[in-house]
Amino acid sequence: MTGPGVATLVAAMMAAVTLSAAVMAPAAAEPTTAPADPGAPILGPVGTSLMHGDLASTDSTPNPGPGLRARVRGSSAPGGACAATFIGSDGMPVSLCTKFIGDPRTGGFAVPSVVLFDPRTAAPVASVDLRKGGLLGGVYGYLDGRNRVVVADGSNSVLFVGHRRTAQGYQVYVDDRVDVSAHIPAGDAVTGLAPDRQGRIWFATTNGVIGTVGADRDVRSMHLPAGEQLGNGLSVRPGGVSVLTTHALYEMWTRADGTPEAVWRKAYDRGPARRPGQLTWGSGTTPTYFGPGGDGWVAIVDNADPRPSLIVRESDTGRLVCRMPAFGTSGQGTENSPMAWGNSLVIPSTYGYQYPPMAVTGPSQPSDAGFTGGSTRIDVSPTGCRRVWENGDRFASLPRLSRADGLIHGLGYGRYVPGAIQQAGPVYYLATDFATGRRVVSSQVGVAPADEPLELTGTIAADGTMWQATIGRMLAISGDGRTMQS
Repeated sequence: MTGPGVATLVAAMMAAVTLSAAVMAPAAAEPTTAPADPGAPILGPVGTSLMHGDLASTDSTPNPGPGLRARVRGSSAPGGACAATFIGSDGMPVSLCTKFIGDPRTGGFAVPSVVLFDPRTAAPVASVDLRKGGLLGGVYGYLDGRNRVVVADGSNSVLFVGHRRTAQGYQVYVDDRVDVSAHIPAGDAVTGLAPDRQGRIWFATTNGVIGTVGADRDVRSMHLPAGEQLGNGLSVRPGGVSVLTTHALYEMWTRADGTPEAVWRKAYDRGPARRPGQLTWGSGTTPTYFGPGGDGWVAIVDNADPRPSLIVRESDTGRLVCRMPAFGTSGQGTENSPMAWGNSLVIPSTYGYQYPPMAVTGPSQPSDAGFTGGSTRIDVSPTGCRRVWENGDRFASLPRLSRADGLIHGLGYGRYVPGAIQQAGPVYYLATDFATGRRVVSSQVGVAPADEPLELTGTIAADGTMWQATIGRMLAISGDGRTMQS
């Protein structure tokens, strides 16, 4: 286990920023067509407009990653940690970032912002600060078909943040807003946003309000049972939205007037307490649609003790397709969503990962654990689940599966060494073969704790550049071997 002194050091370094939701999606089966994202004006380019890759939250992309010749082509210090990065049709990377003003131990505060980057140098070229909200507010946003970041701020308004080039340079600005605060009780905050194919924007709050904003700006909402909280994103398919609380998995849709309602509800085993390496007491996963038709099944990982289970259900009915231990030799827990490809899932373990104290809710059992890591692929059929491989990958960012090159891309650490400092030292760009689980690339891109990946989300551009934030930098990792000029 990591010693108390090291834990204090790492927590202090991480506390320089406010953590975004560490729920990313994994990869799935043999190459088949992934669910297609709708075009403008609902979403921007496929693969670079959503935190989890697509509306089904498969954490996959049609773009190839850096691969064997990966190098840091450019980097910058944007002044905060960037939880998610999107790339629009104009090729401009834009991120949801959080900077911390003052000492978090003595009353400092977090400021969310939208930051625009130069696609050539990775330098920030413009930004706008948003009103502070809940810890996760401003993290689960998306890029619409007009290259605007859609995100909630601390006033519980849905913002549409655009960018433009002026005679004085680039500008990032709030282009439009919709106030949804009348539907949200005092002390609650929006934690997630996602669009559906009907042009509605769905939103969810920490304390269980689920709402929609219609194309006519009409706002409708309902409240889930008291005590059920949300810390993860929403997944969307035609005719359905998957919502996971700290107690249950829901399939939802709307009444004729746009008011959300539950189609089915299935409770899961949330265990006796929060696990180390998770943010809340309950499942740490955003639900992942995958399987028949691209969205016939929905998968989560529960928090059962002593071994969490992968649970796969039919999206339409909630009927159980299969249940099995999510991990064999890996750390027994995850805050990351299953990546999906076809009928396969890849689940990274985050057990033992040290988040900033301000980011977690309640004590964990045990109070501390080594960050053992590990990832596993599980194939699903109508008759059950089967583990295909398991490895020792210690991803410390939310990895992304490329359907173009068959690799899983992310940032992480070397092999687990019991008793050693687990979140310090070299930080690597890692690429793993989806088919075999074999590591094919391990290239150093930074040094922690200064470059701690913080389970932040990256994205892969159409040209193969992976844009990935760490606690202090934005990295542009390319496979062409060229070096950007700072």
